[in-house]
Amino acid sequence: MKAFIITIISFLAISCSNKPTLQKYFVENTENKDFIAIDVSPSILKMDKASLSDSETKALDAFDKMNIIAFKKDTLNEVKYKDEVAKVKAILKDEEYQELMKFGSSNQGASIYLVGTDENIDEFVIYANNQSSGFALVRILGDNMNPNDLMSIVNIMQKSKIDLDQLKPLEGILK
Repeated sequence: MKAFIITIISFLAISCSNKPTLQKYFVENTENKDFIAIDVSPSILKMDKASLSDSETKALDAFDKMNIIAFKKDTLNEVKYKDEVAKVKAILKDEEYQELMKFGSSNQGASIYLVGTDENIDEFVIYANNQSSGFALVRILGDNMNPNDLMSIVNIMQKSKIDLDQLKPLEGILK
């Protein structure tokens, strides 16, 4: 029995990775005063499901939640801002995150990444950065999503009566 327990502990120790991930990054910075963190459930979308197309219904059913973390830059935390941007970029360079598209300029822009395969996406990641006001990371988590689901979720958000009170803490970032 003792050998079995030692084997299990050894397996867990080996399988645990110290590699930085976005999930770890979110957890580590949720309580940090320089960050604003929000978890958003599909309930933010005040929408009559009967008015959705089949593809929108499928996308909404695949959508579990959205995690948002934003760093608000000011004159006192400029060095920390640069450090945090470097950390995020290093995480997103991992092969787990596949870049779908990038747009904008060196001063402000955004990138969209996916985790999973093209037809079985577990997570979409949106990284938006504005050198004058800060950056935001959005993780859209779901089951068996595909790139069309992201577009459908965006369309649903545009059509829905979003409960903006849940997003109020983000005002002023990335303007």
